[in-house]
Amino acid sequence: MNRTLILIGLIVVAIGLLWPWLAKLPLGHLPGDIVIRRENFSFYFPITTMILVSVILSALLWLFNR
Repeated sequence: MNRTLILIGLIVVAIGLLWPWLAKLPLGHLPGDIVIRRENFSFYFPITTMILVSVILSALLWLFNR
């Protein structure tokens, strides 16, 4: 359990340090992401981005657990 928490903490720190470069990736603006814009209302649901991130994280976790 301790190793897992340390690993999660290191990953969060790494993402925080790399955020300026990660923000430039086209994630969140993929085809299939739902965007509804009205006069006083904006709704954004990144379904395609969530599926892509889920597949990548599942593959990485599967590789690390082997």
